[in-house]
Amino acid sequence: MILALLIYCAVLTAIGLYTARRVQGASDFYVAGRSLSSPLLFSTFLAANLGAGSTVGVAGFAYADGLSAWWWVASAGFGSLVLAFWIGPRIYRIASKYNLLTVGDYLEHRYSRPVRLITAGLLWLGSLAILAGQLIALGFILNVVAGIPTHWGIALGGFIVTLYFTAGGLLSTAWVNLVQVCVKAVGFGIALPWALTNVAGWSDIQAAANSESYVSLTGIGLDGIAGYAIILIPAFFVSPGLLQKLYGAKDESTIRRGIGLQGIVLLLYSAFPVLLGMIAFARFPHLANPELALPTLLADAFPVWLGGLMLAAIFSAEISSADAVLFMLSTSVARDLYQTVLRPKATDEALLRVTRITAVIAGLGGIALALWLGSIIKALLVFYSLLVVTLFVPLVAGLYSARPKASAALASIAAAVPATLAIHALTDGQGFGLITPVAAGILVSALAFASMAVWQRRAASV
Repeated sequence: MILALLIYCAVLTAIGLYTARRVQGASDFYVAGRSLSSPLLFSTFLAANLGAGSTVGVAGFAYADGLSAWWWVASAGFGSLVLAFWIGPRIYRIASKYNLLTVGDYLEHRYSRPVRLITAGLLWLGSLAILAGQLIALGFILNVVAGIPTHWGIALGGFIVTLYFTAGGLLSTAWVNLVQVCVKAVGFGIALPWALTNVAGWSDIQAAANSESYVSLTGIGLDGIAGYAIILIPAFFVSPGLLQKLYGAKDESTIRRGIGLQGIVLLLYSAFPVLLGMIAFARFPHLANPELALPTLLADAFPVWLGGLMLAAIFSAEISSADAVLFMLSTSVARDLYQTVLRPKATDEALLRVTRITAVIAGLGGIALALWLGSIIKALLVFYSLLVVTLFVPLVAGLYSARPKASAALASIAAAVPATLAIHALTDGQGFGLITPVAAGILVSALAFASMAVWQRRAASV
């Protein structure tokens, strides 16, 4: 099994290095020359969205809380549909018109350089957390299924994704993701029916459940569903990593087709890891760590051939999401900090070199943070929460109204982040019913943004 995995890693790396030969400059690396077709856009988005949270994390969530874990991946699907039909085409139109390469470019174009730099700095911290989450999942999987020590599994995943991404950027990533999506589809498509037939059926799950809420879509309650929806739905249409992938599309219709279909597939896929987690609970009800549910199922309940196929599928899921984070981190540091502040006249060659160096440093940072954090869902929620409260209001409001200026965006960010942290600390992360810390952060952000926009309008009319 280990040999097969290493061969698979070599194939992915070879594809990345081969396609990297077509990368001639920063535009190719950052946005693939704006040449991605609908199938490539579909596959690179789906690969990025099916990562640690959507596989190992959700299976662990379902192991503990049952069918209501469906809302995690479903929220990603709903967010993707918003991106495909409302946010995506509009921001793409601006990006292609003004040759924008990153979300930071958009924020400076729409607001100001300080908005760009402050947002980038906050997201760099959160991005390392989500990269760590993908690598933690890899470590769990490789340790339980293949007997590889967790820290070596984290290092292997980090090395592979850093290597192929650094070589070719978005272009290499898109082609590698296409292969990864095919492997995931085959793996999960075979594993779930097999597990329901041979490990534990729905009646076995119902018998093992300790309450009716375990087999209900609303088992975590309205507050729990709202909490995940508020964090996750916006995260999938304001994420810089996803928006920058979108910049690589051929045209707006490509976005609607590719990302729209991807959102529908996410909604269909959302049941797969949930049911596998519940099957693991029926078969292994006393696991100390719920996030080991899927790895344990692979190792102890599946035949070797199916366990190997699922190992490749889940390995693909984790590193494909990790490459999306590396993409966001490296391009943002190089473009938002290096070229914008340190070397405004940097050549295309210098920008590309710094982007690749940053990707290597970020990969090493993600490995180190993964070894420290230890929890997949914990790591991902750090990123999603920071992402949503920072970007949601300035990005969406800026797309749909030209009136608010940079001071409104800065006010919204300055108010939202401390408000979210304060409510999280005061309520131990619980918030006030439906008003979760992130929901409160968005409300405070919107209020600050609107208040400053009104003040600007009145000041201008005086």
